[in-house]
Parts: sequence; C-alpha cells; structure tokens
Amino acid sequence: MSETKLTAEQLRQRVISHTGDDGRLKNALFDLDARTAAILSRRHQISKHFGFTSMLSFSTTVLVSWQAFAVTFQGGLVNGGPSTLVYGLIFAFLGSLATAASLAEMASMSPTSGGQYHWVALLAPRRYSILFSWFAGWITAFTRIAVTASVAFLAATMIQGLVILNYPDTYEPQQWHGTLIYWAVSLVIVFVNIFGIRIFPYLETLALILHVIFFFCILVPLVHLAPRSSADFVFRSFENNGGWHSDGVSWFIGLLTSTYSFSGVDGVSHMAEEVDNAAVVVPRTMIWSIVVSGILCFGISITILFCIGNVDNALNSPTGFPIIEIFFNATKSHAATNAMVSALIISIFFSALGLLASGSRLIWAFARDDGLPFPRYFSHVDRRFGIPVRAILWSAAIIMILGLINLGSTTAFNALVSLALLGQYTTYVLPTIFILVRRVRLAKNIPFGPWGLGRWGVPVNLFTIAFSFITIGFNVLPPYFPVTATNMNYAGVVFGAALIICGILWLWMGQKHYAGPIREVMENGNVRSALLNREPEIELESKDPSSRGKQHMV
Repeated sequence: MSETKLTAEQLRQRVISHTGDDGRLKNALFDLDARTAAILSRRHQISKHFGFTSMLSFSTTVLVSWQAFAVTFQGGLVNGGPSTLVYGLIFAFLGSLATAASLAEMASMSPTSGGQYHWVALLAPRRYSILFSWFAGWITAFTRIAVTASVAFLAATMIQGLVILNYPDTYEPQQWHGTLIYWAVSLVIVFVNIFGIRIFPYLETLALILHVIFFFCILVPLVHLAPRSSADFVFRSFENNGGWHSDGVSWFIGLLTSTYSFSGVDGVSHMAEEVDNAAVVVPRTMIWSIVVSGILCFGISITILFCIGNVDNALNSPTGFPIIEIFFNATKSHAATNAMVSALIISIFFSALGLLASGSRLIWAFARDDGLPFPRYFSHVDRRFGIPVRAILWSAAIIMILGLINLGSTTAFNALVSLALLGQYTTYVLPTIFILVRRVRLAKNIPFGPWGLGRWGVPVNLFTIAFSFITIGFNVLPPYFPVTATNMNYAGVVFGAALIICGILWLWMGQKHYAGPIREVMENGNVRSALLNREPEIELESKDPSSRGKQHMV
C-alpha cells in the first residue's frame, strides 16, 4: 500500500483525470477522493482572522470546562457524590479526549465550517449520505443554538444569584428578571461578534489568559480560607441521593456533570474557514484544549471537594448555586464572593461569545449547502465585516426567542437547553461510526489529512463510540426518582421532537432541494462540475487506491 502527501489542488486534479467526457468517474476506486475534493471546493474565502494561538484560546474558552464544573457540580454530588466528581471526571476526560481525537482527524480531512454534517456526507455509505448529512446538519444547528442559550442563561442566573446574596431581605427573584438579564447578555455577545470581529482573536487570547489567572484567583482563597474536608470524603465516599435503586445508575447520571464540562469540542471546527492552515491548526487546538481543560478541571474538582464545608448548606443555597455558598462560607465577605463569582461570569460570557460565533458559522455553511430555507439570504457574507452577519443575527434571534419560554416555565427552558449534550454526542458518534466502518473494511479508501490517528484509529474510535452511547443513554434519565413533572428529564422528549421536525423538513424541502455539500457527486455523479471552484491549499494524506485490490463503490 503506497501513501502519498497531496495538496487539495493535487487531489482535485487527480480526481478530474479519472473522469470521462460526461464528468463521471471512470473508476469507482476514487469515489471517496471525489467526495473529499468536492467538499473542500465548497470552502468560501471569508476573512481569515485566526492562527494557532487565537484558535487554542477560542477552543479552550468555549469549553469553559473548570468554570462549568464549578457552577454545575451539584448534579454529580447528588448522584455518585465525590466518587463521580473525582473518578468520573477522569473517565469523562479520557472519553472527551478520545472524542476530540476522532473528530480532529475528520477535521483535518475536511476543515470546513460544516463540521459534522460534512464529515457524514463524506464518510457515510453513498446510498444514505445525503439523508444522514441532512439530519446531522439540523441536529448540529439545533444543538449549537441550545448550547449558546444554556451558557447565556447560566451567566444570567449567576448574576441573579449574586443579587440574591447581596440583598437577601429586599430582593424577591422572579423568572422574568432572569429572562431580561439573559436577553441583555445575548445582545452584548451579538454586538461583539459583529462589530468586534477585527479584535476577536485578541479577545480570545485575553480570555485564555484570564481563564488561567481566574483559576488561581479562586483556588488560592479557597485553599487558604475554607474549612477542610477529609481525604476519605474526597476520595472514598459515594452518595446516591437521587433515589435510584441502583448505585451504578446513580453514578453514571452523576457522570454527566463531568461530561458536560468537556462538551462542545466541535466548536472550533466550525471556525475552520477563518483559520490559516486549518487542516493542521484545528485538530491540534481540539486536542490541546481538552488537555488544558482536563488539568484545570481536575484541580478545581479536588479544591471544591476539600473546601465544600457543610454539604447540605451548599446544596440548599438560596442563590441556586452551591459554589456561591462555598465562596461566601470560605471568605465571609460579600465583596470577595462577588469578585470570585464575577470571575466565573466573565469566563462564561467569553464562552458565549465563541459559541455564538461557532454556531453562526455552522448555520451559514448549512445555508450555503441549501440545508436551510432562504439559503441565499443566510449564506450571505457581509462585505464590510467579512463574516456571515445574517447567520449571526438569525442565530441570535432564535436564542432571544427561547428566552420567552423561561417566562412560562423554567423546566421547559431547561428541557430545551438539555438538548445540548444529547444532540452533541449524537452528531459526534455518527461520523465516528462511519469512519470506523471504513477503517475495518480495508477496501474502503480514506483520504486522511495531515493530522491522523494512524494505528490508534480503531481503538480510539471504538472508545469514542462507547463513551458517546453512555452519554446519550444516561442523558435521557431523570436525575431523581421517583419522577415528578418538576424533576422529569425532558431531554429525550425534546430530542425526539427535534428529530420529528427534521423528518418533516426533509419531506417538505430536504429531499427536493438538499444534496449536501457534494451535490454533483452524489446527485448525478458529475464530478467535474463539483470541482470547478478552486479550494485552498490543504495538505492531505491519500492512500492511493490504484495500489489496492479490487474495490467497490459505497
């Protein structure tokens, strides 16, 4: 088996040389090469603002792992206790690292803003690739908006929590207060995404610096001032306070707290078309962001458990956030607590900035491939800013509308944002299954990019798939038992509704107008017309199919 390094232009020329006068492939061995070249030819030359440093900053701050853990750890404390917050965190880190590696390899093959739905179109069996790509695109779009909404709402409710802390006797929290703050946060991140695009890379670098500085600004006061838990409590205790009869089920439900802290690693892939040398930079930043986040997240986990004080007091904090109670219990100072919580809010705000940018690029790419209504309108790139402003405004409008749901029911709003974890891992596992199938079936050629897993591909893909199904399976279970209308987990219901909507949209418009990012290749086999546009120079590793034995088209 011969392996050669090809640029995207060389790959395109090789594919074209194997087409006939009608534009179709003369040799089915080059089908996957044709799909790869067609997807890369869709790359739109929008402004490139990012390099490795700014992308590492972007990816790490979008994950906002240790801050997310600090704000949401109570779920793991109830189900599993310290056991799941320590050992479960390690397991979640390894699973997230494997997931990042699997996605990074595909991002190197096809570094486009489409991300998962492009990879599915590239790797799925030919007969089903358009359908699977459609569902992957819509689920990813739903998910990116839900993730952005959840982070913006988290920042808003933390601000409200600080008001409760400082004015316990005079302030009566109302749901509409949180919604107004949520809208204010959303408007600010929209403004910065559009008018601050020239300085966006610098903002992301600043965010990474603050990401690390804030970690120590919170860790040091807690370690020095908070009451100390025993090592037995931190490393040996287990709790099942969710009412589940099975301790194993309780532990895995608690595991979702740690998994949530690492979710969203695909975010950087949707910015790929604004990155120089994206086929190398994007996969590297995906891996390093998980590594950095894992180290900081483990540090904050151990710190919180040793400094938690009275567990019941923390869990029943009137602010709604145990971490605020822990800060105040340690410092005995409203000013210090305000400063420490503000550090978390600032970090979460920076995460929301990146999430909106990432999600809007996905919306833009999907519209460009005719996956959305009014595709020409939403795939427009603003000449002044060099970015898809309409896609940003459309994403922001939906996020703002979601805030109305919270006026009627916080449970309903939480059900929508719970789609984030479930939807993300669904779109992660789909392309990973397809690339694994191609790996184990040696007859299937894979044009790898410059960053790949090599011989570790099969075990890493298998671990990714197993971890994804664990996350998906336990994400639909309620955190408490017995189940009531209040504590019910509606994630599965919402996700099912989203799939039904995707199916209706497919029947209404998708099957008529959508052919994915490789329309000419998949629809009528006309490879030449798919490769008319010149794509950027991207290093690709191609296993020459002419050196293989007889193969068949997918």
